[in-house]
Amino acid sequence: MTSKHGGNVLDLASIRAKLESDGVRRFWRGLEELAETEEYKDFLDHEFAVGATDESGGVSRRNLLKLMGASAALAGLTACTKLPTEKIVPYVSPPEEIVPGKPLWYATAMPLGGFGAGVLVESHMGRPTKVEGNPEHPASLGATDVFAQASVLTLYDPDRSKVAILNGRIGSWSDFLEAMENARQEHLRRKGEGLRILTETVTSPTLADQLHSFLAQFPATKWHQYEPVGRDASREGARLAFGQYVNTVYRLDRADVILALDADFLCSGPGSVRYARDFADRRRVTGPGSTMNRLYVVESMLTNTGAMADHRLPLRSGDIESFALALAAAVGVKDVASPTVPSKAPAGWIAAVVRDLHAHRGSSLVIAGDSQPPAVHALAHAINDALGNVGKTVVYTDPVEASPVNQTQSLRELVADMKSGQVDMLVIIGANPVYAAPADLEFAANLLKVDLRVHLGLYDNETAELCHWHIPEAHYLEAWGDARAYDGTASIVQPLIAPLYDGKSAHELLAVLLGQPARVGHDIVRDYWKSRRLVKDEDFEANWEAWLEKGMVAGTALPPQQVLLNSGLGARDSGLAEPNLTSSGAPAGRTGELEIVFRPDPTIWDGCFANNGWLQELPKPFTKLTWDNAAMVSPATAERLKLNNEDVVELRYRGRSLRAPVWIVPGHAEDSVTVHLGYGRKRAGSIGTGIGFNAYAIRTSLRPWIDSGLEIPPQKFGRYHLVTTQVHHAIRQEGQRVEEESGAAFDRRLMRVATLEEFRKDPDFAQDPEEEKSKTLTLYPNYQHRGHAWGMSIDLNSCTGCNACVVACQAENNIPVVGKDQVGASREMHWIRVDTYFRGGLENPEAYNEVVLCMQCENAPCELVCPVGATVHSPEGLNEMVYNRCVGTRYCSNNCPYKVRRFNFKLYSDWTTPSLFGLRNPNVTVRSRGVMEKCTYCVQRINAKKIQAEIENRQVRDGEIVTACEQACPAQAIVFGDINDPNSRVSKLKAQSRNYSLLLDLNTRPRTTYLAKLKNPNLEI
Repeated sequence: MTSKHGGNVLDLASIRAKLESDGVRRFWRGLEELAETEEYKDFLDHEFAVGATDESGGVSRRNLLKLMGASAALAGLTACTKLPTEKIVPYVSPPEEIVPGKPLWYATAMPLGGFGAGVLVESHMGRPTKVEGNPEHPASLGATDVFAQASVLTLYDPDRSKVAILNGRIGSWSDFLEAMENARQEHLRRKGEGLRILTETVTSPTLADQLHSFLAQFPATKWHQYEPVGRDASREGARLAFGQYVNTVYRLDRADVILALDADFLCSGPGSVRYARDFADRRRVTGPGSTMNRLYVVESMLTNTGAMADHRLPLRSGDIESFALALAAAVGVKDVASPTVPSKAPAGWIAAVVRDLHAHRGSSLVIAGDSQPPAVHALAHAINDALGNVGKTVVYTDPVEASPVNQTQSLRELVADMKSGQVDMLVIIGANPVYAAPADLEFAANLLKVDLRVHLGLYDNETAELCHWHIPEAHYLEAWGDARAYDGTASIVQPLIAPLYDGKSAHELLAVLLGQPARVGHDIVRDYWKSRRLVKDEDFEANWEAWLEKGMVAGTALPPQQVLLNSGLGARDSGLAEPNLTSSGAPAGRTGELEIVFRPDPTIWDGCFANNGWLQELPKPFTKLTWDNAAMVSPATAERLKLNNEDVVELRYRGRSLRAPVWIVPGHAEDSVTVHLGYGRKRAGSIGTGIGFNAYAIRTSLRPWIDSGLEIPPQKFGRYHLVTTQVHHAIRQEGQRVEEESGAAFDRRLMRVATLEEFRKDPDFAQDPEEEKSKTLTLYPNYQHRGHAWGMSIDLNSCTGCNACVVACQAENNIPVVGKDQVGASREMHWIRVDTYFRGGLENPEAYNEVVLCMQCENAPCELVCPVGATVHSPEGLNEMVYNRCVGTRYCSNNCPYKVRRFNFKLYSDWTTPSLFGLRNPNVTVRSRGVMEKCTYCVQRINAKKIQAEIENRQVRDGEIVTACEQACPAQAIVFGDINDPNSRVSKLKAQSRNYSLLLDLNTRPRTTYLAKLKNPNLEI
């Protein structure tokens, strides 16, 4: 069977044979490389694919406007911004006045899925421009994820809702207040009968207090919650295990052995940023005497957590419950009869894992993913209890949610009431259920039966279209509020800018419904915390300002609780959870029967970031797809069903169907199809509307995550062009046929990997040959960098490939969005990329991520060929770009073996809209058409700290200069500093035996080097 991939035909059988003949040591980047397609050869041999530099045809007006919007042209705004009228407190030291050119930092929290992550936001003269993690906040520890980094772009999105809308026409806030007061008086008379409120997950103490006050004032009213990427299974699993809802907090810093059951805990979920740090800390190796944790992952589709695993088992998501039952029985959970082990689990795999877990009682950990059914979560709790892990590597607290409920059941009850005519007024706060509700509930049709429909949201979206009133919502950087983190720590959300579009917060909307329309968000939040009496009244003001300054309310983390496992748990949960618990699981299907697996998209989540150009253009992990979603299948399933990449097929599931393009993913479980949520939007904005297919259209409330019974008929419906960057900027490596005089080209090791035991036997396995490290192999005299000499070290053993560094660099350096067509021509502008390499067979290859940016070569090939001296070397070793000199010959890019330079083929940045000043970093030049650009090691940050040190008459301290990628990294895999300082952290990392350089055989002497990847496998497997 052959598979078309990017216009080429791939013979999967021949690829398998090639991998078998090449051996397991070969690294490969994708199916195109293995097949040696013409497209891959073009990318390998040329700066761009053949034809990519052709300028035939222009850019349509529609696409031009889309790209302008993607880079945040602020239609309707001016460059004038204003601070909130209430007092906001900068992080650390509040100045008396704003000093032009000197940014201020404010601590706040970004809510996502209801949970808050502590962040620091950079503000230039009242304009938020950059989001970083708050180093004092337990959920971030100074790092961020891609969503926090990109959230500032959403703030300036020109497609955000700007005015109140009544029945599709422009309304006014005063008219809305009058309408709500009339409705309020009517419902007061009826005690709230027929009144419903629908929110997303609420952890905000203030909002919860308002809602409870509202329910007290209107006792017949019902409050419903629904989150499309919710945690119902986790909550119900805890209730099955303990008889009550609890919050589970993992202590990965204490875990020696970890088993993840379909859980991407390193890159997804409320605690993922913190968990990535704790996990990476246990993977840092300084020498042969160091130890490492061990990670087992069982999952259906390759995730970032799966790529970090020492052992990964691809298994249908519906079979993981059987796997968990077999594991529980082997571990010793009471009353669990050993079930039939999934056929795809290798013989002895479970037994070896169980022995490893038993050998690390009290320091092991089993984690169930949010998409797994409640039964799997309950079994994970039981296994951790049996292994003595409770109170050590896993602790339980009271729920973080203000009102924990089964949200799918809550939404089902709301729809039933609407259908029966019991709802005459519905207030929807923040949610978009018309788009994201399960298809079987028919939310849109039943919504129209409600007499008065009110929606508060950032966008005039699918739900707003069907509501009588739509009110613009204030962005979290514009509004007062609060939120709890994964461990319960409360943070005050303080705005950095007054609402750009006169948006209202959820607090202010509820104040209107409570009959308090004059109250503003600041007073509502402040008065709530004052009423809590956490401190004496006379001390409240000082503490309030301290909470704002630090970004959190001290002492509010939820304390650990003692919970008892229900007796007979295993016997009760040997099958699926009851239907009223909305189990996410599916019975194990027959051989050859397909299952469907729904997943949040790794870049646009549940669709709420669909109009964010930075996230749409961000390559997704492992597939490197941009601007689209696809139906992901394994190579074996593609062969069996005769599927080709980009074939449009029909997915038939439970009486519903949709069409989707196919993408073949190495390492995907067989007989399983993964689809990502968030696409197929009809009213997302100029960027997100009409992209991809809507997986919500076939998702059901009974089994929202996993189910069997999917059918894919043999008929194809044409082809759909998908754009992936997987083979872009490919670098020649070992095993390639090259026509070069140097034999070293055959021996390049771009990824260097060993087991922990191999490293202990040969600590220098990753070292570059001495002759390549010699500084005498040059015709030019060596330059002595007597002052600072900047360098970077990237630890591949810690990097999770989460992409936070990519978006952080884009936000910091004013990097534009280019659009799907330009990405397809290999013209994406990201200064950092995350290369993925595979090793092993197609069914279950090892996967490795390698962050690649400008190497800042001491012998830079780009500098020698620039005819106008636009790329030059600084005295401190930086390879600098002088944009005003660049004439666009692209000689430098053609001569860069790392392929890290980016050229503005078109005017990607909008130079005509003054409001772009609101988003852009004023310390970084905005580049124009015909100009080359690349990573600068954030030279603007280097110079700022050097100037500060000079003013203070001191030397720059180690760690004082932090690049954008380094600051964002949850795993602290990137370290920057002065390599002339032998005591600097970067110098010590470069002195380790795992340190190596990319392409050192070319004598480029890069300042960016890598620490080789280590694995800690179980020798029994």
